[in-house]
Amino acid sequence: MGSLFQACGGSSTSPDSAPALPVISAGVVNGAVTFSVDAASPLASVGGAALVQAPAGNFLVSRIAQDAFTALTAVCTHQACTVSGFQNSTYVCPCHGSRYSTSGSVVQGPATAPLRGFTARFSNNVLTIS
Repeated sequence: MGSLFQACGGSSTSPDSAPALPVISAGVVNGAVTFSVDAASPLASVGGAALVQAPAGNFLVSRIAQDAFTALTAVCTHQACTVSGFQNSTYVCPCHGSRYSTSGSVVQGPATAPLRGFTARFSNNVLTIS
């Protein structure tokens, strides 16, 4: 009878937890998402990443070089959860553990489709996503 009252254990299909991305709030100017990248920004140095929240949607942004950034939708292609984790230069979906590279390609499923990319332009410490 003791086996009927055992506590539930973890599931082998539970997603791995990853540190949450820092969040940046952005505005929309002339149809493009814009925000400043200053010395205090999580995107101030190469390798930095953030979840950018704007009226136009949520974006995953990574600084891949001094003057180059990637911008991706934060909507997981598996079941439309918001991708919000980042670990070992990989974006992690908290719902089912899908992992994506900073270019948006699938590193680990269950997702099979890449994240949609957007153009990111950096000038005068302002990043513009369109």
